[in-house]
Amino acid sequence: MIHIEKLKKVYDNGYEALKSIDLEINEGELICLLGPSGCGKTTILNLLAGLLDPTSGDIRFDNESIIGKHPKDRNIGLVFQNYALYPHMSVLENVMFPLTVGKNKKTKSEAFEAAKKYMKVTSIEELADKKPGEMSGGQQQRVAITRALVQNPKILLLDEPLSNLDARLRLKIREEIRRLVKEIGITTIFVTHDQEEALSISDRIVLMNQGIVQQFDMPQNLYLEPANLFVAKFMGNPIINTYEMKKEGNVLKGDDFSIDINLLNKNRFKDELNEENYVVGIRAEYFELSKNPLFRVKIESTELIGKDCILNFYVNGKISKSVTDTHNKITEGEGVGFDIDYNSIYIFKENGVRVY
Repeated sequence: MIHIEKLKKVYDNGYEALKSIDLEINEGELICLLGPSGCGKTTILNLLAGLLDPTSGDIRFDNESIIGKHPKDRNIGLVFQNYALYPHMSVLENVMFPLTVGKNKKTKSEAFEAAKKYMKVTSIEELADKKPGEMSGGQQQRVAITRALVQNPKILLLDEPLSNLDARLRLKIREEIRRLVKEIGITTIFVTHDQEEALSISDRIVLMNQGIVQQFDMPQNLYLEPANLFVAKFMGNPIINTYEMKKEGNVLKGDDFSIDINLLNKNRFKDELNEENYVVGIRAEYFELSKNPLFRVKIESTELIGKDCILNFYVNGKISKSVTDTHNKITEGEGVGFDIDYNSIYIFKENGVRVY
């Protein structure tokens, strides 16, 4: 188990990369650190690896603090974005190398047997005699992961390991990574800025922004139950539609449509609506085509994505998106009516805190 308590990192120039992070990661979990560039996810990984020292706070592996411990004494495997393979060595030599150095180095025969075992697990046995320059990016990535696993680490740290691969290969390799780490039972922390990657591979996701954990939750909860406006905007494609609305009596009022507060599900309220201004969030799939609509619009443009059609239109003064089936055959310039699923909207205060 990994415990991170009140972890801060402030650089010499005064930049505050992490602002008091608290996380608890269970043994065998696959956790993704997700967020935009500069949010602090790689900083956390480097602190776990011992490549950086924290300004304050603690990190414990199985209740033992690792602050001040040398990276080689932390029992971790680290896979970098650029693979970091030795170009003059074969695959077998690259995989064996970590076992042949240091005070706990193995004999050549022991290193050979361990390397062969993990190369079989990661399906790279046939690459044993090749050198990195003779392999594809996906093959090199498998070798880098195998080299990390051969050390039998307690924790595997992956720093955007798929970012150099094409889209189809990324999909294949991420499925393999999840299968591998679950098969071995190793606690894994995976850094990515790709939400689709995080949603597909994780047991839980740490979504970060500006050095702060915005939400630490199961993948589906980040999408269905966002903690705040940042989470709601970050998760989902197309991005959630948002509208600034004023509360007038029991109505949240917009230019083209309003929300009747009396029709909202009372069990979903997290706080009272006692302020004047709110932000209403509606995901594209919850604008429903209707013959008795809440409002009508003209379709500005359409985008075909597989069996889905994204409709772009203006409402409440903002360009908005709805998703419908291509069988509905909605065309550019057509007038349509929409209703809203009240059970699926979100309401946020101006500061981003979710209240519904």
